[in-house]
Amino acid sequence: MSPSDDTSAATRPETGASPHRRRRTTRVPIALLIPATLGMLFLVLPLVGLLARTPWATLPQRLTEPGVLSALRLSIQTATLATLFCVALGVPLAWLLARVPFPGRRVVRAFVTVPLVLPPVVGGVALLLVFGRRGLIGSWLDSTFGITLPFTTTGVVLAEAFVAMPFLIIAVEGALRGSDTRYEEAAATLGAGRWTTFTHVTLPLVAPGIAAGAVLCWARALGEFGATITFAGNFPGRTQTMPLAVYLALETDLEAAIVLSLILLTVSVVILASLRDRWISSP
Repeated sequence: MSPSDDTSAATRPETGASPHRRRRTTRVPIALLIPATLGMLFLVLPLVGLLARTPWATLPQRLTEPGVLSALRLSIQTATLATLFCVALGVPLAWLLARVPFPGRRVVRAFVTVPLVLPPVVGGVALLLVFGRRGLIGSWLDSTFGITLPFTTTGVVLAEAFVAMPFLIIAVEGALRGSDTRYEEAAATLGAGRWTTFTHVTLPLVAPGIAAGAVLCWARALGEFGATITFAGNFPGRTQTMPLAVYLALETDLEAAIVLSLILLTVSVVILASLRDRWISSP
């Protein structure tokens, strides 16, 4: 071995060991560690408190109570119907926002995403002004077809869809913007029409994004409270979903409220854990 080889070997960076060495020697500044820990405790401790107060011994009996089963069944049904409604209308709207440039597209996108930041109670009032018996569309539906939407199960579905659809639209639009348009262009050059290209090329490309958006949409619809109680009321078996049942149970039966809250917490954790890789890349 020549002296030059020894010199080059001595000066060559240890690429295999340096990342691990840097990871071991990295120190978190105290000025960041303390507020980060406090923030984590602030978010986690209420959930720990919910788990600590759960009546585990009587949990099976609590889960089979008629009121709990009725609220759970209605919540699942309405959240599923609201999600199907959102997929039917939200996917084409997301495609329009992502693929078609038109005047005022930013304004339309802003209005579409307003329910994300709008207080749900305000959304319920807005729904009443449009779909109520004296609303812009509700009065016509009532006088022409005899259809009344407020304080019905259909009203629950509309309220949940109103607050949940933006989650689906944002997820699908992001998937469309990140997809490779060359496949769509190739399909067009081969003679495929726009509808064929959309159904056979575009939808399969963004199917994971649609699935993730639909799951988030379903979870948001399942936990909707403000717009539902304002637009649909709180009638057991007809409009009383699990969040509304929690609100009512807090006044009479704390343990029932805890059980219903535990169900909603479990669903949220499972959904967030299953969709984690959609927006966070773990090392």
